[in-house]
Amino acid sequence: MSHPLSDFLFCPHCGSRSFLPHDAYSKRCTACGFTFYPNAAAATVAVVVNERDELLCVVRAQEPARGTLDLPGGFVDPGEGLMEGLARELREEVGAELTAADFLFSLPNEYPFSGHTVHTCDAFFRCRIANPDSVRAADDAASLRWIPRDTLRPDMFGLGSVRRAMEFILKKD
Repeated sequence: MSHPLSDFLFCPHCGSRSFLPHDAYSKRCTACGFTFYPNAAAATVAVVVNERDELLCVVRAQEPARGTLDLPGGFVDPGEGLMEGLARELREEVGAELTAADFLFSLPNEYPFSGHTVHTCDAFFRCRIANPDSVRAADDAASLRWIPRDTLRPDMFGLGSVRRAMEFILKKD
């Protein structure tokens, strides 16, 4: 794992080049004393299975992992809670209204974005949505598919945490 601030050379507070590693997760400016901890960004992931035991999957429209399978979800915006972010991402990506969600588990992830690695904490939820037959691809989903769980493999998914999560999700209850 790379240092979460390895790309940052200057202190964001005073602009000094004396912005040095302080510990495994922070940098401190020796000029002004500012210490910065880039905490993991919160992200949510929706696990939606219909009555035919098909998993709602999206095809990623953008990098990273463009063209690979993913699950609906994304970053939690500032000022949002996990459930608000989950509901917003479902509306944005697949046009679905969240009716219920149960927390499953969380996994760490490293998400490459704009030439920088964003460390995330991905929270996975089993979700129920209104009108599952009327979902549609939007936002950063190129397309979507209801795929029978017994035909899916973790290596079909492009993001690390989702691949690891699929090992749990694909096990029969």
